[in-house]
Amino acid sequence: SAPALGYRWWGVHGVGAWRNGEPIHVSTVSRLEDAFLSSDSYTSFSQRSTGEGAAFDGLVRRVARSRGFGDFWSHMLVAEGAIDVAVEPEVTLWDLAASSVIVEAAGGRFTNLAGEPGPDGGSVIATNGLLHDAVVESLRGSQ
Repeated sequence: SAPALGYRWWGVHGVGAWRNGEPIHVSTVSRLEDAFLSSDSYTSFSQRSTGEGAAFDGLVRRVARSRGFGDFWSHMLVAEGAIDVAVEPEVTLWDLAASSVIVEAAGGRFTNLAGEPGPDGGSVIATNGLLHDAVVESLRGSQ
């Protein structure tokens, strides 16, 4: 829930996802070159390691547009189809538990940077599903 915005999201695996009672679904963008990416901050990857910074920089250079919305907000934007990819190099389970269900119920994928499913991997890639493997591969140099 984001009370200041007047929004509440929810999802049920295999059933669907909603915002304020209206169904939501991830985007249909299928090429990184057309994608909109969000991260908590541009520098968060390079602060962890030079390799992660270089890999993230390469990803940012491939996508059509990038912004830093961060945390739950970027994941809900993926679920709604407003953006196509959200990545964060360092997060905790309580930051992602609800978001993972909503993104997946909306038709997306939710993994850590290594591509392992679930919200408890310490990092996150949330996508529309169509772009997921390309994002994981792009960031593979940081592993």
